[in-house]
Amino acid sequence: MPYLTVPKEAPVTEMTPIQLYVEDTGGDGRPIVLIHGWPLSAQAWAEQIPALVDAGHRVVAYDRRGFGRSDKSPFGYDYDTFAADLAEVMTQLDLRDAVLVGFSMGGGEVARYLGAHGSDRVAGAVLAAAVTPALCITADNPDGGMPLEGFAELREQCRGDRDGFLRTFMTNFFSNPDHLAVSDDQFQEALRITGQGSDQALETSILAWATDFRDDLRAVRVPTLVIHGDSDNNVPFEASGKRVPQFVPDAQVHVVAGGPHGINVSHAEEFNRVLLGFIASL
Repeated sequence: MPYLTVPKEAPVTEMTPIQLYVEDTGGDGRPIVLIHGWPLSAQAWAEQIPALVDAGHRVVAYDRRGFGRSDKSPFGYDYDTFAADLAEVMTQLDLRDAVLVGFSMGGGEVARYLGAHGSDRVAGAVLAAAVTPALCITADNPDGGMPLEGFAELREQCRGDRDGFLRTFMTNFFSNPDHLAVSDDQFQEALRITGQGSDQALETSILAWATDFRDDLRAVRVPTLVIHGDSDNNVPFEASGKRVPQFVPDAQVHVVAGGPHGINVSHAEEFNRVLLGFIASL
């Protein structure tokens, strides 16, 4: 079943049903739901899916609306909608005792889903190089990564030169901090995936990175793993993963030495080992 229909959300009348592309390996193992980062798709989990399947898990990976092979909706690029899409995946596939793994902006989906929809279907959460707890610097969040104006400027850069912005972004994505930590083939594959996203999804989602997830994290009631590179150019560890235990006191934190933003590719063996160890502990 490669596609799943997300129904129109009332009372937002301009929303229409959309199709999400979903890869589901099936089986009786614990479901592991993989939620990709910007500007990628479920294909970004190519280093993780075989390892998870080999460990006996059922793996579900989907393309966020507007990205990859999912419908390019003109609306819904906010975290309430992203979390509602995740809830549809969880309920329509009837996933239970699942582990949610959110990479980068996908960590926001995990946090907002747990904050808004609860953890009845969830056994654990993984925030990988994630934008949580709150990247936007505000008066009551001085330890964030940048002010709102910075996110707006990134959006304008993407709008003005999509291809150039994506190449620069992905270079930073895989650098630690100044040199690529992946092969040229891996870099080119990531660039290929970025070409699948719609302009609307790419541009509007950048502003969503400024979302405050602190209250969502305070509501987390499941074991949580943070895994983050200490050389992350895109989502600096000090402004994100390092702060998560302030809001989820029992969260485990694993720092990948020399890890760029794209640690699931650059340090796939370490990433998979830590992820599988966490899942096995649940």
